[in-house]
Amino acid sequence: MKNVFLIVALLGIVAVLTGNNHGEPMVSLHNTNFVVLLAFLIFVGILLYTGVPGLLAKALDARAARIKAELDEAKALRDEAKALLASYDAKHKEVTEQSARIIASAKEEAEAAAKQAKADLKDSIARRLAAAEEQIASAEAAALRQVRESAISVAVAAASEVLAKQNTAEAASASIDAAIATVDAKFH
Repeated sequence: MKNVFLIVALLGIVAVLTGNNHGEPMVSLHNTNFVVLLAFLIFVGILLYTGVPGLLAKALDARAARIKAELDEAKALRDEAKALLASYDAKHKEVTEQSARIIASAKEEAEAAAKQAKADLKDSIARRLAAAEEQIASAEAAALRQVRESAISVAVAAASEVLAKQNTAEAASASIDAAIATVDAKFH
């Protein structure tokens, strides 16, 4: 760093010595170029004496260290973000696969439920059909029984009318008793 200041000072001296003097002597306090050179050299000397170049170097080194630390921290954060992204990608893939499995399972359950519902409906229809057939058979039996009872009643009435005209009261009574016994034997 001191070498740089010496080179700058020498370049300044050469510039003053080779510059335009307007007829004034080179080394004179009336020569403004010489006075500026002298002030610059004194300023540079004060800076060197007080150690400003070392302070500047330390400040630049500290700033470089801070920048390096920030870069390292940024790299660490980037690596952490990459790992987190990979983790989220893996979780997303796992959740996608799990949702596909859930959908497939739900479809299978829905198909099984539909098959069971069809089977239950067939059973229900068969039971209702059987119950309807039983009701029809019962109604037919009741109708046949009613027709027989009506026919018997009509036949008994007709027979008693015919017998009443043909027989005497004692014969009619005996015939009615025989007919009732016959009917009673047939129904029980």
